[in-house]
Amino acid sequence: MTTLLVLDADPLPRLGRLTGRVRIEHADESTLAERLPYADVLLVWDFTSHAVRRAWPGEGPRPRWVHTASAGVDHLMCPELAASDTVVTNARGVFDQPIAEYVAALVLAMAKDLPRTWELQRQREWRHRESQRVAGTRACVVGSGPIGQAIVGTLKALDVTTALVGRAARRGVHGPEELDRLMARADWVVCAAPLTEVTRGMFDARRFGVMQPSARFINVGRGQLVVEDALAEALSKRWIAGAALDVFEHEPLGPDSPLWQVPGLIVSPHMSGDTAGWRDELGTQFVDLYERWAAGKPLPNVVDKKRGYVPGQ
Repeated sequence: MTTLLVLDADPLPRLGRLTGRVRIEHADESTLAERLPYADVLLVWDFTSHAVRRAWPGEGPRPRWVHTASAGVDHLMCPELAASDTVVTNARGVFDQPIAEYVAALVLAMAKDLPRTWELQRQREWRHRESQRVAGTRACVVGSGPIGQAIVGTLKALDVTTALVGRAARRGVHGPEELDRLMARADWVVCAAPLTEVTRGMFDARRFGVMQPSARFINVGRGQLVVEDALAEALSKRWIAGAALDVFEHEPLGPDSPLWQVPGLIVSPHMSGDTAGWRDELGTQFVDLYERWAAGKPLPNVVDKKRGYVPGQ
């Protein structure tokens, strides 16, 4: 019988269709290394953990397939896993539209000055203001995978002119060499890129300096894509008009972090893709993938382990 090892997180995944067909075992960060050699498949349910990166280089056999219940794979990739024959898949498809809706909500909230409206309401202060029209504005979306494409589609529904930037130029996608030019014209710069050695820290002081003073920046990709001190400075000095971060270099964001107090910055706790029922969707997706794998059929969502994402993004 196949052994499925689950790197646990609370609540546990619902894998009912596999009951009686698969030997399901569980591990946490302290027991993963000792149990890896006995597993055929590893489900990384705790996608905030870096335990796989630490445990994988150990001795003994390794699972033939690793699935992570997340879009990003940076938390589990290590040189030994990248060089192995193990297939790695991700949760591509579950988070695309929810994240796109969240980005649209942030665009509307910032354009209509909703955070200030709520603050004035708490102060019982009636202060009439003018807001920005979203239709006709320009957006530069960085990251051409399914999440970036969903963001483009949703923003287009608001009549926002969009430009999509990816790893390489192709039909409908601009190459990275055009990023500065597109950012300089954009009212909204949205980061939805995967974290790789090439993209790490790509949004730095120079890039924020390229943006218009009236522009806003949104990150729903990975926290390490942004140099947070540079963003804080850009906002404090009003080089850009506002920003929203849903992901951070270190999570959870500590109560003593200066980012809580940066003017014009909206902070949310890595929740842009987490709509009601999302864990059940992740569990259903994995069971569907498992049945394909057990039947010897090709798996979708296979990650290029050297690039760090599913090809075509």
